[in-house]
Parts: sequence; structure tokens; C-alpha cells
Amino acid sequence: MTLDDLRKIDLQDLRNIDLRSAGDWPPVGKAVALALLAVVIVWAGYYFVISKTLDDLASRRQDEQQLRQQFVVKYRQAVNLDAYREQLAQLRESFEAMRRQLPDSNEIASLLVEITQAGLGRGLEFELFQPSDPKPSGFYAEIPINIEVSGTYHQLGEFVSDVAAFPRIVTLHNLSMTPVGADSDLLIMRGMAKTYQYQEEDEL
Repeated sequence: MTLDDLRKIDLQDLRNIDLRSAGDWPPVGKAVALALLAVVIVWAGYYFVISKTLDDLASRRQDEQQLRQQFVVKYRQAVNLDAYREQLAQLRESFEAMRRQLPDSNEIASLLVEITQAGLGRGLEFELFQPSDPKPSGFYAEIPINIEVSGTYHQLGEFVSDVAAFPRIVTLHNLSMTPVGADSDLLIMRGMAKTYQYQEEDEL
């Protein structure tokens, strides 16, 4: 169909088109109708089929990227699984060793006696030994003990060294020393000792 053929089409003829008699249309009309039908079919095919397929393809590509990233993470974890297990075993061993250094509720009384005996064994005199209520903190509870003891400088130093060597954890804080008097070589040491009580799961 040429441009001259299209020019021969009268607009009035287009308005009077009878689709029921399409078989009797002139060749030019048939060609135009087929061209329009082809355009409609192509547009409908793109809109209803191809565009949705493209959207689905883009979604699947995005899912593929996410799955690839997840695979890389899982693969690295699988490769390092033995190392993670070894580290976990070491952490458990370290935790158990530290836990054994914390007295449980049944051992606190005997530990307090050990502290006083360590001081008395060095010739110190206790002016104050006052444990406070436990203060929970995670899997352990902190037990502060206000202390005030008197003795010579060397006696106090040996007492501090003995406490530091306890198999159970006892720490000393805010220690201060003041002379008893001008004519005496005795000192008064004030401060706070802290021990840490391991808490069982039912206590937590």
C-alpha cells in the first residue's frame, strides 16, 4: 500500500465502515485494518505479557543477588566452623576457670573468715570488718566489705599480698593509710575489699 492509496481514503468512508462486510472491503481498507490490528496485538502482547515478564525477571534477578550474598555468608561460616568451635571451647574453658575463682553462696562465709585470719596472722588488729549486701551484676554478685585495720607498714603490706594470693577473687579498693600517732610506728589502713559471688541460674 502506497502513500497515494492512503490519500484516496475518504474520512466519510471510514465512518461508514461496516465490520460485518469486511470481506467486501477494497484492498486498501483491508490493509489498513490489518495494520491496525497488528499494532493492537503487539501493544496488548507487550502490556499483558512482556512487561509483566520483564518485571518478574527483574524481581528474580534481585532475589538471585540476595541468595548469592546469603550463600557467601553461609559458605564463610561453614569454612570457619571448626575454628569457631575451637574458639567456643576455649571460651568455655576460660569461663569455667574464672567461675571456679568465684565463691558460691555456701563459700562466702568461709572466705570472710579467711580474710580476717590473714590479717590476724600478720599481727593486724581489725577495727572494722563490715560486709554489705550482695549487688547483682550479670552472672555474679559483688560483695563489698568495709575494712579498717591497724598495724605496721610491713604487716599491712604482707596482708595485702596474702589477700591478692587467695585462690578466690578478692580485690582491694580506695586504700588509705594514716599514722596512729606521732610516737607510734603503727598505721591505720582503711578501704574496701570486694569479693564476687557466682550466681546459679535459679538465683539469676
